[in-house]
Amino acid sequence: MKTRFFLILYSLFTLGIATGRAQNLTQQLTNYRQQIPQEKLFFHLDRPLYLVGETIWFKTHCVDAALHTPMNMSKVAYLEVLDKDQNPVLQTKITLNGGKGTGSVFIPPFLASGNYFVRGYTQWMKNFSPEFYFQSTITIANPFSKPTSTPATKVATPYELQLFPEGGQWVQGLESKVAFRAVGEDGKGVAFRGRIVNQQNDTLVRFEPYKFGIGSFVFTPQAGQSYRVLLQNTENKWFTYAPPAILEQGYVVQVNESTANTLEIVVRAQGKEGAISLLAHTKGVGKYAAQTSLQNGQARFTFNKNLLGDGTTTLTIFDNKQQPVCERLYFKRPKESLNIAAKITKPLYNTREKVELDLGTQVGTAKTAADLSISVFLVDSLPAPAPVLIDSYLGLSSDLKGTVESPHYYFQNEDDMALDHLMLTHGWRRFTWNDVTQTKPKFAFAPEMTGHFISGKVLDAKTGTPVSNIDTYLAAPSKRPQLFASTSDSLGRILFELKHFLGSKEVIVQTNTRKDSTYRIEINSPYSDKTSSYSLPPFRFDASWKNDLLTRSINMQTRNSFLPKSAQQMNTTEADTLAFFGIPDEKYLLDAYTRFPTLEEVMREYVPGVAVRRRQGKFIFRVYDKLQANVPFEEEPLVMIDGVPMFDTDKVLTFDPLKIKALQVIDGLYYLGPVSFPGIVSYTTYKGDLAGFPIDPRALVLSYEGVQGKREFYAPRYDSAAQLKSRVPDFRNHLYWNPQVVTSTDSKQTLNFYTSDQAGTYRVVVQGITDKGVAGSKMVTFEVKKSSL
Repeated sequence: MKTRFFLILYSLFTLGIATGRAQNLTQQLTNYRQQIPQEKLFFHLDRPLYLVGETIWFKTHCVDAALHTPMNMSKVAYLEVLDKDQNPVLQTKITLNGGKGTGSVFIPPFLASGNYFVRGYTQWMKNFSPEFYFQSTITIANPFSKPTSTPATKVATPYELQLFPEGGQWVQGLESKVAFRAVGEDGKGVAFRGRIVNQQNDTLVRFEPYKFGIGSFVFTPQAGQSYRVLLQNTENKWFTYAPPAILEQGYVVQVNESTANTLEIVVRAQGKEGAISLLAHTKGVGKYAAQTSLQNGQARFTFNKNLLGDGTTTLTIFDNKQQPVCERLYFKRPKESLNIAAKITKPLYNTREKVELDLGTQVGTAKTAADLSISVFLVDSLPAPAPVLIDSYLGLSSDLKGTVESPHYYFQNEDDMALDHLMLTHGWRRFTWNDVTQTKPKFAFAPEMTGHFISGKVLDAKTGTPVSNIDTYLAAPSKRPQLFASTSDSLGRILFELKHFLGSKEVIVQTNTRKDSTYRIEINSPYSDKTSSYSLPPFRFDASWKNDLLTRSINMQTRNSFLPKSAQQMNTTEADTLAFFGIPDEKYLLDAYTRFPTLEEVMREYVPGVAVRRRQGKFIFRVYDKLQANVPFEEEPLVMIDGVPMFDTDKVLTFDPLKIKALQVIDGLYYLGPVSFPGIVSYTTYKGDLAGFPIDPRALVLSYEGVQGKREFYAPRYDSAAQLKSRVPDFRNHLYWNPQVVTSTDSKQTLNFYTSDQAGTYRVVVQGITDKGVAGSKMVTFEVKKSSL
């Protein structure tokens, strides 16, 4: 009786410890998610195939990685087009507002034909693996250059075969489900026959893929045995592979759906004992935690799967030291999806005829408002990658490692076996447990919560070592003075936070050369230098594309020739016309005064708030403090021409006053970030381009591309008979692009556009998401025929 009572007490004590461990894991995960927000980006690209000379149009959604609700943290997103070697060929930045943004990028004529991949991210996402970036494949064709694609080869090459024991470990003496995935040179799944053989060449298991080169089999590795994997391709060629390492001790896990709503997790161990814990989290949000002890090398967890969230759930087994030992993914189909009703009024249209598109959105049976983007483009015989759709991307492929072939298949079909095979072969990629348990994570990149960041370093010009506590200034010559300041930290790093910095500009970065004349400044690229495991399928040119390429090329050149100038320009005009210092205390439009031959005379005669003096043979300015009558500041004010600081007053006073349009003065102490100025004297030229004033040679001058401005997609309309009879050719193959369509809850929405002179089959792609994070997509087609006379 005493012994039994002691065992009961001991069991309760160890169970209490285990319960505390599981709760601790859940709390660590919750703290990690609260302290380190995770973003996801999705880019709706207007189409998957382009010619050089065409434009990529896109819509961006920035959402919470777990909830998929719009995330309003980052205000800038970055998009890059990379070649097969992951070298960027196109780069741009766009503004995010409320977690969404739009943009475009022109494809220059020097790009070679081939497959490229588009990736997108924020500065905050650069702190994590590039596997988290948005990634998608596009094809670019250049009809003006000779094809450089790799010719098809008849030499049989081994498939890439991978084996994935359920839970991650293959342990001798323990039965395991083993998933496999085989892909060909193009990265797509292949058909084959496989075998597991031992050292006597006895066949122990035969297996074949179920879908997309993926499948599974059950096998128990034995001690003292060695194994090989044999694969026979469709041409009856055999290849040999090594299996995963077989462990003498370890854990295996098996996931079963014992009933419609019950999930059973069976853990078996070899050479292990003690308490184990299970933690289930859906996209980083803890959903279920439990603890138990191994009995005769086995433990079992059973719970209602309705406790889990929609989408990918990670089931992690921890040992009694809170170390993860097994991990398995499980997918729960979403309860809700955004159903988009996109109806074309008829299936066949003439050229230059109005097309009406009726739109409606609902979740379940309830009409729901949604933020949509719509593209309408020609479908021809040219091969193009499948478009990435927002529902399957956010709900599935964005949370998995590697490339998921045909991700939308798993949403369109109730194929649970294929879906489970996918979970077994593609691991969770959002974070690792080392990230969660780290107490004070440090990040190199801050989120751009108010605008674009330009970062750099201050270095000693002679030694190249970083220098701390140096004030630096960044400006772009403009009629509207905009100045940004930063002081270098202990590592010499500087960071300028730019608001409303639009378009390409000449940027001047410098220190105060009155005080600091021995330093140089380096500016960092804002783009990511990391590469991912994303691979592109090989590109092979086919001579049968000739006619379609010729047609597309003529269409592109005709469209660009007749495109209105207004549609070619990027609008970078800012609504705010005030300088960074706001309304000045004194302002002088010099054309309203008698012109003097020197700037010194202008300052002495017209500007009472600024004293012009000479000290040690050099001119200096002193601004009178408006808070103390007739008392000037002891230090020189900030002097600027078109927003660029000038630290040599002698040189400023030699500037031709006839080139100056306006003069503004701040008669008081002014703070700009970490620095302050005893007054400001700002000169503005007529064009805002410095009017030939020489820049200090020690300053860093570079051309810098800010966040892109607004550009409207142009599509002609044929509302009148005169427009319909216009002789201006219209060979558009991209009929419509609207990235900002918001449906309502009470009525459907009708959009309209016109067909062009190009006959063929056109595809309508509609993608969107609700403010609650429910995503959906829809594709429909219609035909355009040439009008009969």
